[in-house]
Amino acid sequence: MKNELFVASWSGGKDSALAYYHALQIGMVPKKILTMFEEDNEISKSHAIPLDVVQAQVDRLGVPLLTKSASWGSYEEEFIDAMDTCRAEGITHGVFGDIDLEDHLKWVQTTCAKSDIVAVHPLWNFARRSVVEELLEAGFEAWIIVVNTKMMPASYVGKRLTKDLMEELEAAGIDACGENGEFHTIVVDGPIFSERVPISVATPIEREHYVFSPVSLEED
Repeated sequence: MKNELFVASWSGGKDSALAYYHALQIGMVPKKILTMFEEDNEISKSHAIPLDVVQAQVDRLGVPLLTKSASWGSYEEEFIDAMDTCRAEGITHGVFGDIDLEDHLKWVQTTCAKSDIVAVHPLWNFARRSVVEELLEAGFEAWIIVVNTKMMPASYVGKRLTKDLMEELEAAGIDACGENGEFHTIVVDGPIFSERVPISVATPIEREHYVFSPVSLEED
């Protein structure tokens, strides 16, 4: 896949960052970053990252950002529209951070095909623990910013993802990769960035069975 032009699906978290890293390692060429946002376009879907923070991440990737606002009901329509835009610009591939959830893999592949985009999943079938291990060994800095309290204690929100924390999560019977939706992360540094993204993590807030640690850019 060397020299293939790609759009990266970017949640702002660890899986999308590591997938992007792998795509670069095999010689693919990034041309666009796609992030899906809530309908008000203020925070990203699932990870609840503000637009200015996502923009700061993407600025440090050096690739243009494409955003789409959607409800879960309009998500597929908006996603396809984004892929159509990318294909019209000559982008042929999409890079995604899926690991082992078959239903989501099939959805991505089927939906991308509607825009004549080839879906690429660099992390597919990786052992979940190995994803976290590689992320840390490569020098990425990631923080847990969303916790599903039905699946793990709220006390983990706002913590930096480290090897010790990975061991602690696994000892408690929690998937250290969060692949089942236990938690979401934000990546603020690593080999794909030109410099660290300076963020502040605020006091957690609760929404139904989720706890969020709002993030914002640090002021100069």
